[in-house]
Amino acid sequence: MRNKRFLVVLAGALVFGLLAAVSVSRYLSNAQAFAKDMTKVAVAKVAIPVGTKIIPEQMMVVQFPRESMPDGTFENMDKLTGRVAVVNIAAREPITESRLAPEGTAGGLSAVIPEGYRAMTVKVDDVMGISGFIMPGTLVDVVVTITPEDNANGRGPISKIVLQNIKVLANGQNIDKPENQRDANSVKAVTLQVTPEQAEKLALASSEGRLQLVMRNSIDQGDEETTGVNKSKLLGGDRALPAPEPGSLKSEQPKPEVRPRPVQRRVSVEQEAKPATPAPPRASVEVIEGTKKRNVEFP
Repeated sequence: MRNKRFLVVLAGALVFGLLAAVSVSRYLSNAQAFAKDMTKVAVAKVAIPVGTKIIPEQMMVVQFPRESMPDGTFENMDKLTGRVAVVNIAAREPITESRLAPEGTAGGLSAVIPEGYRAMTVKVDDVMGISGFIMPGTLVDVVVTITPEDNANGRGPISKIVLQNIKVLANGQNIDKPENQRDANSVKAVTLQVTPEQAEKLALASSEGRLQLVMRNSIDQGDEETTGVNKSKLLGGDRALPAPEPGSLKSEQPKPEVRPRPVQRRVSVEQEAKPATPAPPRASVEVIEGTKKRNVEFP
């Protein structure tokens, strides 16, 4: 009896041992297969602000799945040391070539200026700077109020949009968003990204007139053609437009209802005073049919 129990226990131990060995073998094979699909990728150890040179203390190397690895990654940190970030890189985020300036680029504002563009600073106040809402990356239009040289007819100054879809590179000394709203409201100058031709227009507009920045939606890249406004056109009034939903596209906004104006016909004084001519009477014949009578008219 005892030998039988011993054999049962031994058989059970062998079965459980075999199952454990199979499970461990499968786990190790899966781990090896998973390790083969992993590769080394350099990621940000801490948040890297835009325009700063990357140092080794800001990076680390981690294992990353090959199938999920983005393009332009780096396997080690040697090639990344000294490169300048052109966008904000969050912690634990892979550092790719598209987020870096070309090799040899100096840090700071010059690193985020695209080729063929220039950075130009203009003075702002609480009104012109839209109460501190203009941040780096914001898109604005530039409006100038100026008195034309051919002002002989006395039309006075005119307001006109001179630059459209201009990107704000920095507000004050910050090329990134300020940490609090108080710093944003204390900004007295903003730096705009312009082409050389736009820089010439902006310099003339700031010296000859008064500038105003107009914020626009970040996805609105359209070009609006306006004729400008003077005093006579300003006092002509405007028509009410339906209020669009916040952030809606132009195609999604309600279109204003256009009502046709009533057509007024001019009537001369002679036509109003002249009475209507009565129609001539028609010839008729009285016809008697038994006890009934009726009149028959002839044309």
